[in-house]
Amino acid sequence: MRRAIVACGLMATLCTPVSAAPGERQSTLADQRAVGVTIYNSDLALVRDRRHVTLPAGQSRLALRDVSAQIQPETALLQSVGAPGRISVLEQNFDYDLLSPQKLLEKYVGRDVDVIKTDPATGRRSRERARVLATNDGIVLKYADRIETSVDGQLAFPALPSDLRDRPTLVTDLNNAKSGPQDLELTYLTGGLSWKADYTALLSPGDDRLDLRGFITLRNASGTNYRNADVQLVAGDVNVVEEQFANGEAVASDTYGAPKRPTEQALFEYHLYTLHRRTTVADKQTKQVELLSAPGVPVTKTLELRGAPSYYRARTADLGTRVKIGVYVAFRNRGGNLGVPLPKGAIRVYKRDESGREQFVGSDAIDHTPKGEVVRLHLGDSFDVTATKKQTDYHVVDSRTIESAYEIVLRNAKRSAQTVDVIEPIPGDWTILSASTPARKSSASTATWSLRVPAEGSTTLAYRVRVLF
Repeated sequence: MRRAIVACGLMATLCTPVSAAPGERQSTLADQRAVGVTIYNSDLALVRDRRHVTLPAGQSRLALRDVSAQIQPETALLQSVGAPGRISVLEQNFDYDLLSPQKLLEKYVGRDVDVIKTDPATGRRSRERARVLATNDGIVLKYADRIETSVDGQLAFPALPSDLRDRPTLVTDLNNAKSGPQDLELTYLTGGLSWKADYTALLSPGDDRLDLRGFITLRNASGTNYRNADVQLVAGDVNVVEEQFANGEAVASDTYGAPKRPTEQALFEYHLYTLHRRTTVADKQTKQVELLSAPGVPVTKTLELRGAPSYYRARTADLGTRVKIGVYVAFRNRGGNLGVPLPKGAIRVYKRDESGREQFVGSDAIDHTPKGEVVRLHLGDSFDVTATKKQTDYHVVDSRTIESAYEIVLRNAKRSAQTVDVIEPIPGDWTILSASTPARKSSASTATWSLRVPAEGSTTLAYRVRVLF
């Protein structure tokens, strides 16, 4: 309770505006003429902040307020727009020790403050001078005749320390060639800004088409606002030497649709997306913008039973009494409203039930996908189509050769026949000696069978393989 009283008292002293340090000119967001933000996938952004200021000729100090709290100050570049050589930066300091009741107390350790108390009976206020001795886990005050470890009332401070700021501030010592007004542009890298792509897909009743929508999700946890900003997004894996800052949690949401979608262009080995209009990205805000809408995209659905190379190296009788079969859907990024670079992100798939309500049926993550490439999603495992699998024979031919045999029984509880792809990765130099159904060599190390399983029935695959290690 006493800490709360102290805090309230301190807050009462902080209501007045923060003034500039002696000999310092301040630039606030009121001076901002334009701001642009390029956001990367890896919690990194490039900020271009243009401000209109008036500076004297010669050396002066300029405090640029409301920069990102996660600025990487070593990346900051300040230039005069249209005349890059007009100013030179002699020194710059990033002040991130922000004003708060606790920080103000800490700065006043060893200095005097006034303790203001109010008599509850008369309402009269009294003022007494005390020195702050310590602020560790509380407060220690030394009066003229005593020492107290708490205070009932308010603390009044004569001034704000020059190294304590109410907003993140980049302080620069400049040498200006010519006095008068000019536009300065501050460019810097910062953490705390990120974006990702999120997709939703609605499957058709026959699982042969889907309606795909993509959204760009922006998140700002950088500690400042970017008002009416030109926003660009870079999709790709950019190598960054500097260690990045950890992202905070976004606590607000702002979702809107736009009649126009972001434009896209190639940039080096990446892709650059530009939002069609300026937008404000507030601190601790999540914002969504539509990226694409592609109805009726043809898809292929497959049921797949996948093995493991370890089966062929050792004697193992039981490989599973009820092996799950994966459900996959795939589509090619081309045609219609597709055929554009797809940034990495999550695709969440829905399907309508018999009453017409959308139900969630699975999701998967995709990497950056160029146009023309196949997008393949693992949505889950089949409930009604299962398998049992066992090793029926194992024989060591010699020190390098092993023969083994297997039996896979596929069962289908559905009322319609299903096709299951059995995909077996086989190590070494392998040969299938016999099989109840011919295999297809889908790669140098993979044998694939496509088996039709009748409705409410089963199908058995038996095969023997020789492996030379």
